Amino acid sequence: MSLKEQFGKDVLLTGWGHSRFGKLAEETLESLIVQVATEAIGNAGIEPGQIDEIYIGQFNSGMMPLAFPSSLALQVSPALANVPSTRVENACASGSAAFQQGTKSLLAGTARTVLVIGAEKMTHAGADVVGAALLGADYDMAGKPSTTGFTGLFAEVAKHYEKRYGPVSDVLGTIAAKNHRNGVDNPYAQLRKDLGEEFCRTVSDKNPMVADPLRRTDCSPVSDGAAAVVLSVSPTGGATAPVRLAGFGQANDFFPAERRDPTAFAATRTSWQRAMAMAGVGLADLDFAEVHDCFTIAELLMYEAIGLAEPGQGARAIEEGWVFKDGKLPINVSGGLKAKGHPVGATGVSQHVIAAMQLTGTAGDMQIAGARRAAVQNMGGVGIANYVSVLESV
Repeated sequence: MSLKEQFGKDVLLTGWGHSRFGKLAEETLESLIVQVATEAIGNAGIEPGQIDEIYIGQFNSGMMPLAFPSSLALQVSPALANVPSTRVENACASGSAAFQQGTKSLLAGTARTVLVIGAEKMTHAGADVVGAALLGADYDMAGKPSTTGFTGLFAEVAKHYEKRYGPVSDVLGTIAAKNHRNGVDNPYAQLRKDLGEEFCRTVSDKNPMVADPLRRTDCSPVSDGAAAVVLSVSPTGGATAPVRLAGFGQANDFFPAERRDPTAFAATRTSWQRAMAMAGVGLADLDFAEVHDCFTIAELLMYEAIGLAEPGQGARAIEEGWVFKDGKLPINVSGGLKAKGHPVGATGVSQHVIAAMQLTGTAGDMQIAGARRAAVQNMGGVGIANYVSVLESV
């Protein structure tokens, strides 16, 4: 049973916009939001006054003084005056949380056209400010001093994995190299350089150990950026064919680390299963997936959480080439968070935009030939807030 069969209506991605990701000193949160929102509305072939509701995904958590950005999208046009607009926050999954809230407005019938935006400004803040903000997404470390920040938390995940299943350093290096290579073809990506496996696998002055066993190349960068998508219940005559949301899922895990298996990502698995069940599809029906690789160990665990490999066997997916662009399930052809960048609130919306571009044949050098169906997986915290969407060509 698809989403349309279950709810009796379509949810379509009818327009989208995407900024460059990186250190964008010349941009403000407002300018980024206005840029991508304007692009998405234009791409959808509608007028601003046709927007019924707006959702903005943003984490912030003290990284910038303005903590109330919900009305910034109204700067696009006077026609947006009095349109309901809400900021949505769920750590690094804030973008997908906003996307699902927009979806539910359409399904509830309170809106026919929704604008969803994800945006974040991070690079202006000091490393200590960013580190403390991100640690606010962890139950055990929030408000505590740390020299390794969120990297240290995922390093602990990697250590647990190695203790249970064996060394992963070289595998993580190959994942990093894959995503850096993919990022070269993404004009929005922050890191567009093919670093190669040897560099990514080796600790060096240019690739230091950040938190053992995670090197710099195992970590996504601090980024600025934004993305936006228009959701509608019917086609809007936009620049491209629309993309259908076939299914979606969300699952949250317990917050204290002691209540979670650090290598299972159980709620991630559940959110994936819920989305796939709603869409009525299986793994073999997907042409590609964009997953939340904030750190390379996270991507390795995603291979297992989505059922591509059995627990402890995720290395097979990379060693046997399954997740490369020409493999049976390409993963993060955009470069992922690792190379594209990770402006926290923007990430989930960006993943949906990149997937929509692929499914409409407009992804340029990133394009996967004949792509018809995809999954997007976005995560907040260490496997805490989890969102999955299944998208398909119309």
